[in-house]
Amino acid sequence: MLTIPLPRAHPPLAPSAAPDPVAETAKIDVTGLNFYYGGRRALEQITVQIRPNEVTALIGPSGCGKSTFLRTLNRMNDIVAGARVEGAVTIDGQDIYAPSIDVVDLRRRVGMVFQKSNPFPKSIFDNVAYGLRINRLTGSREELGGRVEASLQSAALWDEVKDRLHTSALALSGGQQQRLCIARALAVEPEILLMDEPASALDPIATQRIEELIYQLKSRYTIVIVTHNMQQAARVSDKTAFFITEVSEAAQGQGGDQRTGLLVEYDDTEKIFTSPGDPRTEGYITGRFG
Repeated sequence: MLTIPLPRAHPPLAPSAAPDPVAETAKIDVTGLNFYYGGRRALEQITVQIRPNEVTALIGPSGCGKSTFLRTLNRMNDIVAGARVEGAVTIDGQDIYAPSIDVVDLRRRVGMVFQKSNPFPKSIFDNVAYGLRINRLTGSREELGGRVEASLQSAALWDEVKDRLHTSALALSGGQQQRLCIARALAVEPEILLMDEPASALDPIATQRIEELIYQLKSRYTIVIVTHNMQQAARVSDKTAFFITEVSEAAQGQGGDQRTGLLVEYDDTEKIFTSPGDPRTEGYITGRFG
């Protein structure tokens, strides 16, 4: 796939003189992030630090930039014509928008699971083995089989499919297909797992399985999840970031008709849901808007 690098309108912001202890321990450090689709700003001045081995939930009304922000973390927006980014996104201190970055390797390190399960029209085994094969991460058939089994185990799917690994993945249930996609992402051993509403199309039982899986996986991965389900965010996440869309100060000089995604509040999930610091967060959590 052709990767189109996003032009950076300004260089990364210089670090402050005094070191930030939170930023120093962050797995993902986002500073002054602006994201544009052509002339429209979709995200404005997003600054957030995400610690390793935590689950961060992104919540907010539709169209507020949650998924756009998620995709900036592994440069999935690169293929969008006219897209550009300002500010800095670093993972383990490395600027992921630097010209020297290998985007294919970045997306191996930062895996993604989409809202709609998207298994390949291949066998269960071949779906999980796909990334291992194209990245040449195994040296023998035995090693490949072991990695596939380990990935299915990690996705809590092995016991359900071990006797039919060479049957079509499309024959699995919706919940099983989503866990298969998680296994496929885990097979290449990422450090970070991005999930864009992974349970939105699933029934309550399958949703519970995905949530249990997220809880288990955070001991090994840093996880960022977009969800519209407030109860789900409260159940699975350690931190919550609340986004809204508003006419920004920058847009007011353009007639006030340009709405942009803003990060209102980012804190421990318990605090966000029990004593938020911003009245807009409280209004959304309590259902008064959104």
